[in-house]
Amino acid sequence: MEFQANPNDQYQNSQQQPLPNATAILVLGIVSIVGCCLYGTVGFICGIIALVMAAKARELYKSNPGLYTEASYKNMNGGRICAIIGLTLSLLYIILIIILISIMGLSALTNPNAWRELQGM
Repeated sequence: MEFQANPNDQYQNSQQQPLPNATAILVLGIVSIVGCCLYGTVGFICGIIALVMAAKARELYKSNPGLYTEASYKNMNGGRICAIIGLTLSLLYIILIIILISIMGLSALTNPNAWRELQGM
């Protein structure tokens, strides 16, 4: 009787490993949410880095899902979602700052006394 190897057995016998950078993606995603309060720049940068890393990790997992643990995939996915939220909040904050600066600048140009009041603060 001849033994035939099942291709799926190689993953059942071997130890699954965590997805590379899954924890880093989660941390960057959380930092992007918290960092949106720092004028939006920290959250924007961390969100973009987390999304790029998550895209690479997702491709790696999709190419060979049996090699990596499901928990690390869930961490990566949670970090990706946090990065999307942080990136959105950061962009909204940056847009708000641009609007406020343009309104204050417009009022200072139309009213000369407003510029003196802003300098006196």
